[in-house]
Amino acid sequence: MTFWLFTLSASAAVVLYSYAVYPALLWLLARVKRAPEIVRAEPAVWPRISITLPAYNAQDTLRPVLEALVAVDYPADRRQILVVSDGSTDGTDDLVREYAAKGVSLLRVEGRLGKTEVENRAFDSLTGEIIVNTDSSVTVRPDAIKKLVSAFQDPRVGVASARDVSIASVGAKGHASEAAYVGYEMWVRDLETSVSGIIGSSGCLYAIRASLHRRQLPGHLSRDFSSALWARLNGLRAVSVRDAVCFVPRAASMRIEYRRKIRTMSRGIQTLFYHGRLLDPLRYGVFAWMLWSHKLVRWLVPFALVVGAVAACVISRVALVGLLVGLAVAALGWWWPGTAKAPKLAAMGAYFVSGTWAGVVAWKRALLDERAPVWEPTPRVVSGGF
Repeated sequence: MTFWLFTLSASAAVVLYSYAVYPALLWLLARVKRAPEIVRAEPAVWPRISITLPAYNAQDTLRPVLEALVAVDYPADRRQILVVSDGSTDGTDDLVREYAAKGVSLLRVEGRLGKTEVENRAFDSLTGEIIVNTDSSVTVRPDAIKKLVSAFQDPRVGVASARDVSIASVGAKGHASEAAYVGYEMWVRDLETSVSGIIGSSGCLYAIRASLHRRQLPGHLSRDFSSALWARLNGLRAVSVRDAVCFVPRAASMRIEYRRKIRTMSRGIQTLFYHGRLLDPLRYGVFAWMLWSHKLVRWLVPFALVVGAVAACVISRVALVGLLVGLAVAALGWWWPGTAKAPKLAAMGAYFVSGTWAGVVAWKRALLDERAPVWEPTPRVVSGGF
């Protein structure tokens, strides 16, 4: 029994450290040794930027995304908007060509190579001093680009990441309350920025100096995660810019979100292995601790939950009954006809259980070196909501 009590306590400690103790320590550290404030100012002449947007079969979501990009508050003669089509077979390429007169250009890459690889192939087509990376299913607020670019007035900044705000559907308008909303992850990024710098950028919208961006990366790895790590390796900071807002539509279904979590986490784990030297606290100090805490320990939480649940069931029959009831409720949410209309408690249970299991599957793929370079974009809700 002592073994199972220890196991349950250890599992709880992993979860508690990841989601409560780590941010609390960041908060305290920011008050003891706060990083210098970011110097942000509008330059006399805005630098030339390249907004790059990889896309695969995105005709259903791309139009409002392009409409938002051509409407951003940035000098038209100082920006390049490049859509990189990863061998799209629908009307994506034709849709992009409709926007040629508005300054949108198309680079088609044949062969269905995957997101990271088509980003590698686009290097020679980018003309900007700052590269702004975004996604084919998100909406950028008009002032977000300037907010990101202004951060580079500080020579210590190598990467500037936006703040994600969840919305119901592609092209939906963000209300003031949504724009002000700061989710847990964004809050942690703000704390990390206060201490040193974030350890991973938002895949939906981030900007990076061209000198850092133009680096080949294996196709099965994550460039947005790597961007912040490259910045640290070059003595620069990756920072979160709270007022640079990007609206992110929800996934179209729970099953799609489950697959997205597996893909994102497995690529993230493999990317961390690739940049593993940054985990050395003797060389990288606080940044290494943050990388351990925010990524590696966080990614161990699914195992802690599974092991902790087993230990609780061995210790107590009440816990076993509770677990079985919880799994039954989660199964109801997963299999309910039309996930969007499932009872709220069942839907929450399904998301929690599927997210936990997705983490276990992601580790299996990463440890077995199962690579998934081919990019399967997450289908988003086009209209309406959950």
